[in-house]
Amino acid sequence: MRIDRLCAYLSRLVLTATAYKAKLLCSGIFVSGRNEASLLKEDLSVGGLALLRSLTSKVDYDNKTVTVSCFGAFKRTALYRPGLGSTLVLGSTVEALQVQAAPFYAWQAQNPRKKSSLPIGKESPQEIDKAQLAQVIINAFENRTSRTSAIVVLYKGEMIAERYAAGFSSETPLLGWSMAKSVVNALVGVLVKDGKLSLESKGLLPEWRSAEDPRREITLDQLLKMSSGLQFSEQYANPLSDIITMLFHTGEGAAYTARQPLQNTPGSTFHYSGGSTVLLCRIIREAIGGSLADYFSFPQRALFDRLGMASAVIEPDAAGTFVGSSFLYATARDWAKFGLLYLQDGCWDFGYAQSPKWTRILPEGWVAYSTAPSETAEFYGAHFWRGVPNSFTDSDRSRDDSWPKDAYLAAGYQGQFVTVVPSRDLVVVRLGRAHKRNSWDQVKFIAQVTDLVKPPVK
Repeated sequence: MRIDRLCAYLSRLVLTATAYKAKLLCSGIFVSGRNEASLLKEDLSVGGLALLRSLTSKVDYDNKTVTVSCFGAFKRTALYRPGLGSTLVLGSTVEALQVQAAPFYAWQAQNPRKKSSLPIGKESPQEIDKAQLAQVIINAFENRTSRTSAIVVLYKGEMIAERYAAGFSSETPLLGWSMAKSVVNALVGVLVKDGKLSLESKGLLPEWRSAEDPRREITLDQLLKMSSGLQFSEQYANPLSDIITMLFHTGEGAAYTARQPLQNTPGSTFHYSGGSTVLLCRIIREAIGGSLADYFSFPQRALFDRLGMASAVIEPDAAGTFVGSSFLYATARDWAKFGLLYLQDGCWDFGYAQSPKWTRILPEGWVAYSTAPSETAEFYGAHFWRGVPNSFTDSDRSRDDSWPKDAYLAAGYQGQFVTVVPSRDLVVVRLGRAHKRNSWDQVKFIAQVTDLVKPPVK
C-alpha cells in the first residue's frame, strides 16, 4: 500500500473510532442512563474495541455532549436531545441541532409518552415448566463471552420469564442495532395501511427520477427485501466501507446512499445493506410531509405510543433523517411488545372503554408478507430474518431441525434478537453485547426454550 493511502486509511480508522466512542458513550449515558465508567470498561474497551482505550473522552453533563479525541486531534462530538437520543455533530453545529429539535420539544411538551405494562403470566406447570425455563435463562448469563444483558420471554401475550445482568434493569433502554430495521418495516407498514406508500412504487427519490436513471425502477418492496441492486459495502471492519461512512462520517446518510450506483438489476440479487433502511427512513419522511417535527414525532405517534413503548427512541443523523438501520434504543420489555405486535398479526389490544378492544396497526397480510421468504433469499423476508445470521449460531441454519420452521426474528449486531415463534405463542427477547463471532448460539437458545413449551391445542 502506498504511504499516502496508508496515512489516509489510518486517519479514517482513528476518526471512525472517535466517532463510534462519542456516539455510543453519549447514547449510553443519556438514553440508557448507564454509568460512564461502566460503559468505558464494559462496552467500549473490550474485544476488537481495544483501540478505544487510548482515546480521550469528555462528557459535558450540562450541555449533554460527549467529545472524543486522539491526543487532542481527530475530534468527534455527539449531542443528546430529549426524545431523539444522540446524534453525531457532522456538517452542523451543536447550536444548529438544538434549533432543529426545538419544534419537536414543543410537540413533546403537549404529548407525554404513554407507557403500558406487560401482564405477568401464571400458566400451569402442565403448559410450561418455569423452573426449567429459569435454569435455561440463568445459563444464558453464565457465558461471559456472550455478555447477555437482558432476556424477556412472553407466552400467550404474558411475561413468564425475565432476567438482567448486573447494571441493567427493566427500565434500561438498550441498543438494538439492526433490530431497528424491523421497526422501520412497521413504520412503512403503517404508511402503506394509510395509503401514503405502496410496495410497487418506483421513482422513490428525486435523485432517481430522470428517465435515464436506471435506479428509478427500484421499488419499495425491493428496498424492504434487500434486493434494490444498489452498490453498498456492508463491511464493519473496514473504515472505508459504505456502512461505516454512512454511520460515522456523514451527517446525511440517506443522501450519501442515494448517490450509490446500481450494481445489479433491481430485484435480482439479495444484498444486505443498512443503506437500504436509511433510504426507507428518508422515503418515510417524504411520505409524511409537513414539518421536521411531524417526522420526528411520527414513530411515537404511529407506533411506540400505541404499543406503550415509552422507552423507545430512534436516533436521527444531523440532517434529521432517522438512522433506522442501527440506532434505536428500547427496554427489553418494550422490544417484547414490538414482537408481540407481529405475533398478533399486526393488531394490538388497547382495552380502552372508548374504542374497540383490538385495533389493527399494520395492514392485513403485512406480517405474512414481511416474514415470508423473499424471491432472492430463503432466509430473509422484508426487513425480518427467517433464520439466525451465521455469526450467531454454531449450527447450519439450512439443516438444523431444532429451529422452528415458522419462527422469524429481528436481529442485531452484538447478539440482539426479538424472536417470534407463532407455533408456540412465544416472543423471546435476548439483548447482549457480544463482540466475538459465534460467542452466542441463538439457534440453541431458542431450541431450549421451545422444547419447554407444548404446541397449543388446535
